[in-house]
Amino acid sequence: MLINSVTLTNHQIWDELAKLLAPVDLNHLATKHLASCNYKINGYWHSQEKFYEEITFIHPICTELTSCSIGTTLIDTHPSSHWIKLKFLLKADLSTTDNKLNSDDGDEEIGELTLILDPNLKVLDENWSIDVDSPFIVATSQRDFQYSA
Repeated sequence: MLINSVTLTNHQIWDELAKLLAPVDLNHLATKHLASCNYKINGYWHSQEKFYEEITFIHPICTELTSCSIGTTLIDTHPSSHWIKLKFLLKADLSTTDNKLNSDDGDEEIGELTLILDPNLKVLDENWSIDVDSPFIVATSQRDFQYSA
C-alpha cells in the first residue's frame, strides 16, 4: 500500500483556523470556565497516583493560551463530530496583590488546563495538570478531607 506524503505546513487551514478564532477571547473562555467551577477541581488524580478530593485556587488566576488545534472524530471512517482543543497555562495573577506575593522559587505557574470545545464553543471535556505543591492552591487529599454529617 502506497501512502502519499502530505505536507500541511503552509496549508490554508491554519489561516482559516486563525481567522475563526481571532474574534474570540480564548483566555476569557478559560477564565469563565474557572469561574464556573468556583475555582475548584473536585476529584483530581495527580500524576504520581495520588488522589485529591479537592484542589482550590486560593489566588486570582490568569490564563495564557499555549496551543490550539482542531479535529474530527471518526466513526466507521465517517466524520461524526468536530472539536477544538485549547491548552492554557495557569498562573497566579500577582498583579492583583498589594504585597506582591511570590512563591519560594519565584514560579507563578500553577499548571495547565486543556479544554475540548464543540463547534459552538461549549465545553465537551477538560483536562487539568496541576502543581499540587504550588503555594497558590490548597490540595486536600482524601485523608485530609473532613466530611460533615
